[in-house]
Amino acid sequence: MAATDVLNKPVPGPAPDPKATRRRRVDLRERPQIWLVPTVFVVVVLAWEYGTRLLDVDEYVLPRPSQIVEALHRQLTDDQFWGHFWVTTQEALLGFAIGVGAAVLLGAFISQIRVVEATLMPYIVAFQTVPKVALAPLFVLWFGFGLSSKVVMAAVISFFPMLVNVIEGLRAADADRIQMLTVFGASRAQIFRMVRLPSALPFIFAGLDIGIVFAILGAVVGEFIGAKEGLGYLLLQTNYNFDIAGMFAVLVVLSVMGLLAHFVIRLLQRRLAFWAEDTKVIGA
Repeated sequence: MAATDVLNKPVPGPAPDPKATRRRRVDLRERPQIWLVPTVFVVVVLAWEYGTRLLDVDEYVLPRPSQIVEALHRQLTDDQFWGHFWVTTQEALLGFAIGVGAAVLLGAFISQIRVVEATLMPYIVAFQTVPKVALAPLFVLWFGFGLSSKVVMAAVISFFPMLVNVIEGLRAADADRIQMLTVFGASRAQIFRMVRLPSALPFIFAGLDIGIVFAILGAVVGEFIGAKEGLGYLLLQTNYNFDIAGMFAVLVVLSVMGLLAHFVIRLLQRRLAFWAEDTKVIGA
């Protein structure tokens, strides 16, 4: 055999690992959502598309997915839409940051001092029972039609889920570990840092998961009551113009915002509280 033939002869790659193939097959069986989620989405969209065509449903009642995609493309290529998007995003993030910061500080304070908890919790529970949507007109009256009223609305709505999760998480710390550290002379701050805070992280991330979605909801509700820009304002405008496909397109954008925020929180949880992946704490 010539030297060139030896050089040009293809080198066989590594043989497929049967264990790896079997592992992938097992993963698909153990995690059926990998193929169920896209399958359900495709089935629903196709049924929606062709069902509305066959039943001749008017687009002012229920637009077809293809019409929603066209409206979405039209909005995404419009600079004004991105202005509305940025306003709502800014309102939701600022309100979320304020609500979470206040909830963490107050929750840590309440959970550490029994007298404060017994004194403040009845008022907190009473205020929590008030429908937050009903407060939106008051916030617009107090803080105006600008950014401030929507930020306050988003902060108030995201505050309570975070507060409850912080308090419950700090209460869930292992009493035996706390007692052991106390015997060894650990201070209250050391116990909080080494036991209570790590135990509360799964609850805190569950509160963050719910709070970020509620913050987007609060910003949009505030824009419904009184605003000149934002996705909530855009929803009202498309409704007034009977652009139902445009309304659905805005709703799709809001859903994507919520999903992205949810996945960001989940990613942070995997990075910062990786030991609590199997903890049964409900998020958004």
